[in-house]
Amino acid sequence: MRVIIRWPKRWRLRQVRRRPMRPRMPKISARTLGYLGLALLATLFVHDLFGDRGYFAMKRTEREAEKLSREIQKIDVENRTLAEQVKGLKSDPQLIERIAREEMGLARPNELIFRLPPRKPAP
Repeated sequence: MRVIIRWPKRWRLRQVRRRPMRPRMPKISARTLGYLGLALLATLFVHDLFGDRGYFAMKRTEREAEKLSREIQKIDVENRTLAEQVKGLKSDPQLIERIAREEMGLARPNELIFRLPPRKPAP
């Protein structure tokens, strides 16, 4: 490419080197950009709903947390009941005697134990 440069004394032609031009990216229309943006938003929306940390996964985790919370409360009640039984077994001799008689079949000297078969319901 030739460029004319004016010098104070005379006109002369001089060759100027320029950097080689990079290939230009093809122009994208506004409509195409709009469709790409819409596709990106739709993809993000679907990921937010169905992804491994999305809305449905969050709801499933909340249900599991509520279920575990109810189970913990149930176990706490059972634990308190058992703690009261242990306390009673350590301090109440009448309770110890009742359990020994009912569950273990023990008796005092000179006592007889009669075990009857369970009653059958009337037809």
